Amino acid sequence: MINKSIKSESYMEGKNLIWKRSKRWNQIKRNWELYLFLLPTLLYFIIFHYVPMYGVQIAFRDYSPGFGILTSPWVGLEHFIRFFESYQFWSLIYNTFSLSALQLLITFPLPIIVAIMLNQLMFKKYKKFVQTVIYAPHFISVVVLVGMVYVFFSGNGIINNFLNLLGMEEVRFLTEPSWFKPLYLGSSVWQETGWAAIIYLAALAAVNPELHEAAIVDGASKFQRILHVDVPAIMPIAMILLVLSVGNIMNIGFEKAYLLQTPLNQTSSEIIPTYVYKVGLQQAQYSFAAAIGLFNAVINLVLLWYVNRVAKRLSGTGLW
Repeated sequence: MINKSIKSESYMEGKNLIWKRSKRWNQIKRNWELYLFLLPTLLYFIIFHYVPMYGVQIAFRDYSPGFGILTSPWVGLEHFIRFFESYQFWSLIYNTFSLSALQLLITFPLPIIVAIMLNQLMFKKYKKFVQTVIYAPHFISVVVLVGMVYVFFSGNGIINNFLNLLGMEEVRFLTEPSWFKPLYLGSSVWQETGWAAIIYLAALAAVNPELHEAAIVDGASKFQRILHVDVPAIMPIAMILLVLSVGNIMNIGFEKAYLLQTPLNQTSSEIIPTYVYKVGLQQAQYSFAAAIGLFNAVINLVLLWYVNRVAKRLSGTGLW
């Protein structure tokens, strides 16, 4: 009897599995146009993101262009150990993580604050003018942005000329290591805050006006309406963007850091992306640079998984 019941249960499970598969296949056939639209995106990721992953193995080989990837000698974790034991390891980790963490702490909440403030403006023309002004810096290229930083903060720049007129000493913004992070973060805030606020403005626009009307009837102040109506509406989006930002915390932008870097501020401006560029392309140590890049990617993956798990447990919202 027990064997018969076990067989009947396994038979029913197999039958249900076949039924679910046939149902899924019928749904795919019924909505084949939607899957056809997804095909170019799927091919893009397969061709340009997944297929090149076979090249990651050069991090475990002594890669030489003459031998190729597959025939270069296998060295295992030698390049990783070399990086961990190098005198620059902890300084690179500290510079990269501190700069990324500060950028996250400063630039993540500011778009939320700006979006809430813009959402409270009653004069539409003024609101559109402010939006245009704060969006515009996003479209300036990194090279032009760094050029503007040099114009304003170099030794004979506008800021130092103004300080000289006031009888104050010249400040070496571009050569003092302590000024690298403020310049980097300040330019990021100016360039990206307005653009990052767009998604929060879209979420606030979807808030039902009846919620605000009910809150006003109940005697809620403007600040209370922001706190109990607007903030909960944008929290799911904010949590998803926070998880993505933390998961990408070690991949801080290479271009601006490299362009703002000088021999005198290198102790503060040398981060993992700039170091990988110098070692990999300028010194042709391809395997060593690949090992550092893979180590960086693993850290991001672990942080992404962990922060997504915490966010899902605290707020119920996550990437998966």
